[in-house]
Amino acid sequence: MSSVSNWPEWTKGLSANLRNLRGGAPEVMKAFTGIAQAALAPKALDVKTKELIALAISVAVRCDDCIAFHVKAAVDHGATREEVLETLGMAIYMGAGPSAMYASHALEAYTQFAAPKAE
Repeated sequence: MSSVSNWPEWTKGLSANLRNLRGGAPEVMKAFTGIAQAALAPKALDVKTKELIALAISVAVRCDDCIAFHVKAAVDHGATREEVLETLGMAIYMGAGPSAMYASHALEAYTQFAAPKAE
């Protein structure tokens, strides 16, 4: 089970930590931001699809911090529960048992990030 109980709050804390990192390693973080912007630019795939791919990879590599950011971004770009579940199914298929465990983290994160949008 994930140690994260409140994904939106967790993400805010991660963002603060990343701001500190940007201050300490500005050139590296600027380059990383450039990679992210280039990768996410909508071309043949839209941003929502790219965030769902990033979510699947986050689950497969077992990164709760990555799950937090990519679930939030997927929700912000209109991803539905069904799209997230299908994405998680692909991550489980590619990553087996450990991915199933992290997929449960991602589903809980989706539930928490999507709740305010449903209201």
